[in-house]
Amino acid sequence: MAEINLFLIFLGSIGFDLLIGDPRFLIHPVQVIGFYIKKLSDYLINNIGENKNTLFWAGLIVAISTIGISFGLGKLIELSYVQSRNNFFSGLLIFLGLSSCIATKGLISSVKEIAELIERKEINDQKKRIIKEKVQRIVSRDVSSSSTEHLLRSSVESLTENSVDGIFGPLFWIFIGIIFMKCSIFLPGPLSLGFSYKAISTLDSMIGYKYDYFRYLGFFSAKIEDIFTFVPSRLVLITLPLVSSKVNEYGSMIKKSYLDGKKYDSPNAGISEAIFAYISGIKLGGKSKYKNEIIEKPLINANGDICTGKNIKMICQLILRLQFLWILIFILIFFIISILI
Repeated sequence: MAEINLFLIFLGSIGFDLLIGDPRFLIHPVQVIGFYIKKLSDYLINNIGENKNTLFWAGLIVAISTIGISFGLGKLIELSYVQSRNNFFSGLLIFLGLSSCIATKGLISSVKEIAELIERKEINDQKKRIIKEKVQRIVSRDVSSSSTEHLLRSSVESLTENSVDGIFGPLFWIFIGIIFMKCSIFLPGPLSLGFSYKAISTLDSMIGYKYDYFRYLGFFSAKIEDIFTFVPSRLVLITLPLVSSKVNEYGSMIKKSYLDGKKYDSPNAGISEAIFAYISGIKLGGKSKYKNEIIEKPLINANGDICTGKNIKMICQLILRLQFLWILIFILIFFIISILI
């Protein structure tokens, strides 16, 4: 019975995120996780930054402690809910916690706002500065000198990559947690795995870089994120064409996307970007500025069109459709497992 209630809470949390997003009056778990990572990372860099080998292994401690604390908190709330026989307060914590793990409304709203600003006929210097500030909030590259075309491409690349980290990755691991708890309440559950994945994603976004001290401090964080995003990114690859107008090109879409996506250093980011690029008919990749260095990423869908605001809105629609498809698949799998177990 508890796992059925957890599944219903899970479905409710998805709806809450789509309608409300993250309530501003509540502290978001990512803020707490980010505060811990920053304080610990700053301390390590300031005290042992010159010792690369020590910093390398200290990065493992940062990763394990962050993930461990997040997992432990989630598991504690889950056990409290089950052992108290569906206590309302514990259920509410799980509901809000699961909703905070999913970032559909926040991600889509921020990118659509950028697209709408760029689509306006008159863009003066002040408006362009505002657009650059909004794009900079969602990307790690330097867009201070970017053209409108590059701002749109940057937004699309962030949207398509983060759709896995912020939406489909959490959905996958939360559902796995629900299935685990059907077997035993002491196995990882939806909130413990949801919080853990959010911690992994935050670690990667904060210290999982390949420059300066982070090359050593963030090595394990980046690798762990690669491992836990591997399956969700490939599930996006094989399911996204099913909710598009190019479903009749299913095989070729997947093949082209996989071949282009695997050119990236990341085993996951390129694949998720590629499938969205091919379905929406746009070209991604190329030159981008990181810190003071120009990095040229491999081209994805080299014969595609340049990004436009219309493409961004189309990709947002694809994300919503795919999320709905995943929910239907989750319901079907949960129903089948409930009959078998």
